[in-house]
Amino acid sequence: MTKTIRIRNQSFQFSDLYDLMAKANEPKSGDRLAGFSAETELERMAAKTLLAETPLSELYENPAVPYERDEVSRVVYDSLDLDQYRTMQNWTVAELRGYLLSEPNDDGEIQRRALGLTPEMAAAAAKIMSNMDLLCAAKKIRIVSTCRTTLGRPGVLACRLQPNHPADRVEGIRASILEGLSYGAGDALIGVNPVDDRPASVARVMDAIYETAHETLNVPTQTCVLAHIATQMECMRGGAKADVLFQSIAGTQKGNESFGVDVAVLREGFEFMRDYEYSAGPNRMYFETGQGSELSAGAHEGIDQVTLEARCYGLARCFKPFMVNSVVGFIGPEYLYDAKQITRAGLEDHFMGKLMGLPMGLDVCYTNHSQSDQNDLENLAALLTAAGVNFFMGVPLGDDVMLNYQTTSYHDIASLRELFDLSATPEFTQWMQSQGLLDGNRLTRKAGDATCLLK
Repeated sequence: MTKTIRIRNQSFQFSDLYDLMAKANEPKSGDRLAGFSAETELERMAAKTLLAETPLSELYENPAVPYERDEVSRVVYDSLDLDQYRTMQNWTVAELRGYLLSEPNDDGEIQRRALGLTPEMAAAAAKIMSNMDLLCAAKKIRIVSTCRTTLGRPGVLACRLQPNHPADRVEGIRASILEGLSYGAGDALIGVNPVDDRPASVARVMDAIYETAHETLNVPTQTCVLAHIATQMECMRGGAKADVLFQSIAGTQKGNESFGVDVAVLREGFEFMRDYEYSAGPNRMYFETGQGSELSAGAHEGIDQVTLEARCYGLARCFKPFMVNSVVGFIGPEYLYDAKQITRAGLEDHFMGKLMGLPMGLDVCYTNHSQSDQNDLENLAALLTAAGVNFFMGVPLGDDVMLNYQTTSYHDIASLRELFDLSATPEFTQWMQSQGLLDGNRLTRKAGDATCLLK
């Protein structure tokens, strides 16, 4: 259905709902690469105005990719709480935005009602919100998840310790783990991105980090190796140990196929972890996403990257994950060109993920060929901390020597906790105190000295 509006004596016409959605998006180099971004700020404002007036029922009736040919759409719609949807179906997108900003959410009403929202509705709301709106709305929504430990509690900023090594050498991985733990990183997860995805190599790394964390140091945390989900299950069936099961996911069926997965494989992993003896649960899955991944795989189906990112979250919530991480900025300037676009994407992803009921963390990062730097990274990390993000990455000096990108360091996590009067998870805090790494809630002089954990 063609949509038309006239502003300042100019007429703007949008061919259908998703042409409107794309042009209402804040500037993204990925949308321009795909050929459907707004040409002018006035056209963008025209699109936002029309989108704000769009009823939620129109978004419900028109998923971004038709139900009949996309299993992500089917999973989302088959799991939707229709009773909650019916309480909001006559709202406009502007009314949804107003509700999210005005509802105090003291009793979790937003989370309950959001079970009736499709990802496209979450994306539409994000597109007409300012950065401050995204911060304020996300801050109200607290999503708690539990495996061995619990993420998302008030007053907690957790960290995924990422001890990657360019050759998967266990000695180097262990050294990074010890240093990170000494700074207070690792309470969310100790997770390695492997260079070698062969089962024997993955199992070796999997057992090494599990043994270091749980059997040697008795750290209250989770461990994982971020190999393909099928490889992880093969290793675990063979006796290797981990606490959560990881997979990167996309917002379209074709995008997931490019990752070598489908909904059936995700369900197999979910059911496998439900019965896996080394996982405490009830939340046992770990998903990673990031704006632009579908376009980079030629699997975007003509849909803008914000809407597709929201669809990732609609898929993820069906598997009750322990943690979800948007790797914002990693994919490169073709999709998020500079610090302004990366910042906006990070705030959008955090808000949309929380609205979809997910325990959201962010890998606040950039690649060396993007128009961004360390100060930009720190700015976004501070904004997300203010908005109540569940966790960040912790990498030695913020420079990942295997993935070759820049992200948050062990020091950044410690600084953000001190700046915002936050702490690690309670169990991890007690462990650090027992190791002499914390005095109350402040790091001691042992912080950064990995040798203090070698005893």
